[in-house]
Amino acid sequence: MDITSNSGLASVPAITQYLRSAEACGVDYSVMLAKVGIDADILKDNSKHVPSHAMEQLLSLLIEASGDPCFGLHSAQFVEPASYSVLGYISMNCSTLRMIQAKIPIYEKIVGDMGVTSIEIADGYALQRWTCRFNDKIVRKHEVENVLASWCLFARRFLNFEGWHSIWFEHEGPTEQTLLQDYKQIFGCDVLFNQPASGFRFVESALDEVFPQANEQLLQMLLEHATSILASLDKNQSVTDQVKNLLRLVLKQQTPSSQIIAEMLGVSSRTLQRKLDEEGTSYKDLLNELRLELALYYLKNTDLSLESIAYQLGYAEGRSFYRSFKLWTGRTAGSYRAELTENLATK
Repeated sequence: MDITSNSGLASVPAITQYLRSAEACGVDYSVMLAKVGIDADILKDNSKHVPSHAMEQLLSLLIEASGDPCFGLHSAQFVEPASYSVLGYISMNCSTLRMIQAKIPIYEKIVGDMGVTSIEIADGYALQRWTCRFNDKIVRKHEVENVLASWCLFARRFLNFEGWHSIWFEHEGPTEQTLLQDYKQIFGCDVLFNQPASGFRFVESALDEVFPQANEQLLQMLLEHATSILASLDKNQSVTDQVKNLLRLVLKQQTPSSQIIAEMLGVSSRTLQRKLDEEGTSYKDLLNELRLELALYYLKNTDLSLESIAYQLGYAEGRSFYRSFKLWTGRTAGSYRAELTENLATK
């Protein structure tokens, strides 16, 4: 699926990391900011966002001006918890990598709409992949290298975790031996190019290694703060997207009523229904769409039991989920997962 797009937002911390790297290269980026329409004053506030297409254009200029063929990779050295906004601090207070991975799809938007994280598990290995949304091929390459190298350095510095087996990149690698050494120095493991995806590959058991610095009480406070940030970002979205984002946050153990979601949006149930009608959908349709989307994700990317998946989707019992999945897809959830497993085994 092609997810490249020039729409969406990028957080100030995500941009700041590149600007610090540009400064280290002796690049004066003030004119570049003006050229792409980014107000320099906005960059003083880490809670702000700019259009992601402006970030993409800025990166193109910075890459060229730096003269560094690995500008994105080298920019990772400036990563810090704030580089990921509140998500960085959420990650530092999760007890395991598996818990972090469960939070990323929900709160990733706070960092920006530059790409999407997904998890694939097969044959005892997990691949945490990242798919960039930028259109410019050169910028995309630098952004992917920055994201993966930043993940690596963040995990090493702030989680004391270094359990990856290898690093995959979809694009071609450099031919210069000195540049290849830079990759090995940063990642500290095998770095493979021309792969089917870009991401970290590690032994599945590493997902459950316990991080001793985790603080459950602080984590809950951070999650509440992150939810409020998401709500403020959602104000510029359609009502459909706002409803789906809220459902992602509260959908577990029970099915939230349209009344509950309406209250969270600060409108009446009737107003919510009217606005969804205007957008050509309904609360029930959105709930079913999201449940199917999440069900397919859990079946493909996790080893959760069908009962556990039903729980994650807000069903009171597994049978209701089984019936719904068959109604949506024409097949059982068990047969869908079995086919996925069979396809992976034959690759």
